[in-house]
Amino acid sequence: MATLAEPQTSADPLDDFRAEVRDFLAANFPPSLKGKGNALASVEGPTSETPEMTAWREAMGAKGWGVPTWPKEYGGGGLSKAQARVLADEMARVGAWNPIGGMGVMMFGPTLLEYGSEAQKHEHIPAIAKGEIRWCQGYSEPNAGSDLANLQTFAEDKGDHYLVNGQKTWTSGGQWADKCFCLVRTDKSDKHKGISFLLIDMTAPGVEVKPIKMISGMSPFCETFFTDVKVPKGNLVGEEGQGWTIGKRLLQHERTNLSGGGSRLQMSGPSLADLAKKFVGEEDGRIADRDLRARIAKWEMDWRAFQLTAMRVMAESKAVGGVSEVSSILKTVGTKLGQERAELIIEIEGLQGLGWEGEGFTSEELHNVRAWLFGKATTIYGGSTEVQNNIIAKRILGMLDHQ
Repeated sequence: MATLAEPQTSADPLDDFRAEVRDFLAANFPPSLKGKGNALASVEGPTSETPEMTAWREAMGAKGWGVPTWPKEYGGGGLSKAQARVLADEMARVGAWNPIGGMGVMMFGPTLLEYGSEAQKHEHIPAIAKGEIRWCQGYSEPNAGSDLANLQTFAEDKGDHYLVNGQKTWTSGGQWADKCFCLVRTDKSDKHKGISFLLIDMTAPGVEVKPIKMISGMSPFCETFFTDVKVPKGNLVGEEGQGWTIGKRLLQHERTNLSGGGSRLQMSGPSLADLAKKFVGEEDGRIADRDLRARIAKWEMDWRAFQLTAMRVMAESKAVGGVSEVSSILKTVGTKLGQERAELIIEIEGLQGLGWEGEGFTSEELHNVRAWLFGKATTIYGGSTEVQNNIIAKRILGMLDHQ
């Protein structure tokens, strides 16, 4: 008697999705872009794309895969965490990189998804998901850095709009941004409850930016001045007085991303071991300098342990609905490891690690010097290490001030 054949099913429910990803990458990711950077995520200069980069960004944006787990209704990928891992694995396999990034993805988008109105989500999230807009952050002021709640930029209620006056500083990418998510004071009688979260168009009349030059030679941020800037009431996120709560939530996202938390890849550039073999020499396949070899090995172990810890923490955070105060630990440890790596690179390169410009130095050597100097700021911006230690002590360890 003839029997019906058993229907063929995939052994792994993710196999079909993996095949879809591979087909998409084969059709849309140009091999010539392998190893290139994400122009939209950079704060070192204006967005600059080649036609191939633009096509790659548009392809990823159309799928929503630049923000794979964001809701599909707002332009995200709508993928499960398992599918997002498959996407990341397949992209890494072919050397593809995410062309969608910047502050909109790292900080503002996740915060707006939690606190924004439906109208605000539909207005702003799709453009972020497609990489069509660049955001900057209006937080710090000349007299409100670590004590951010001391900010004085004032938004006066004018009925159908706010009139904003004040100054922000260290506005990363402000001179190239389209819009700014900004903490402003709407009530002068209460330090924390008087703060609101406002969205400001950087092209609006009365907005002026002045770039600040760093010791690294770059000007990735600027001073931002607001003089009688009209901002529609619809640009208020949440309610008046809720800005401090929303702003702190956004900082948790920022600290996690600044640390490299959750990254499944190594830090960019050649490995420390390969660099040391090139500049210091090798014996029997090992770095010739025994002490340097030991310190590089320690850094590699510390970085790998940090990566695994960060991935676990982020998975736990997503399970409970988002990032937490643990982001302060990731920020403190991750930025410290980044600075240690930069110091090791300069030491490894010896005299070639002292170049600033001119002949006798490769572009990579000059880049490493400037990156080393630029990295000094990472333990300050996004909340200094001292501020993070206070958060860890009070909110994680439960240590209270003694009167």
